[in-house]
Amino acid sequence: MARTIQSLERAAAMLRLLAGGERRLGLSDIASSLGLAKGTAHGILRTLQQEGFVEQDEASGRYQLGAELLRLGNSYLDVHELRARALVWTDDLARSSGESVYLGVLHQQGVLIVHHVFRPDDSRQVLEVGAMQPLHSTALGKVLSAYDPVAHSEAAEAEREAFTPRTVTSMGGFESVLDLTRARGWGSDVEETWEGVASIAAPIHNRRRMPVGAVAVAGAVERVCKEGELRSDLIAAVRDCARAVSRDLGASRF
Repeated sequence: MARTIQSLERAAAMLRLLAGGERRLGLSDIASSLGLAKGTAHGILRTLQQEGFVEQDEASGRYQLGAELLRLGNSYLDVHELRARALVWTDDLARSSGESVYLGVLHQQGVLIVHHVFRPDDSRQVLEVGAMQPLHSTALGKVLSAYDPVAHSEAAEAEREAFTPRTVTSMGGFESVLDLTRARGWGSDVEETWEGVASIAAPIHNRRRMPVGAVAVAGAVERVCKEGELRSDLIAAVRDCARAVSRDLGASRF
């Protein structure tokens, strides 16, 4: 059986204790409820407080759950709501485009794929949910970087690796790409991340008009492009899908 880390188990037990019952608990209450020495309990609480998971009331000295847990919880709910709202629309996009469809969100210094619809044919494909894509070279990453200030900062600070000869790696060049992305409302990647693969992405917004993710179609260059240009019907289809998901999330004017 795999070994567990006792301090983490105790921290998790404290958070569960604070989540139930009384709104605020004192050090003695927490220590006795969990069978811990006061010194041990105080050390764990201090660490949780430093990370924002626990807050201490200045007047009473009692502890309660912190705002960071709320932020993490909202992030979890946002991603799951995004995926739930996008299911029908991404299926329709895959069916109409004949290509694979990806739903991505910002995660650390990359794009996390939270939903993947296979290309509607009999070819062998691998589910890529949970995979990470780079911010600077993929269509999903460019869209997130163009509309989300946090994603922009992450892309600016990260090393922009040249995956192919077409990859834009300079900061000036990358900013120009983002300006173009914002101006036209969609992003693209034509063999900048993978040879022979092209993709088109558009941003998804929530009711607060904040970017919460992006949707993209991706496929072989010869299918996604026509006569050297990205197909206008695919661009329109991706943008329509993004608008539909945004509307379902409560956004307007997209």
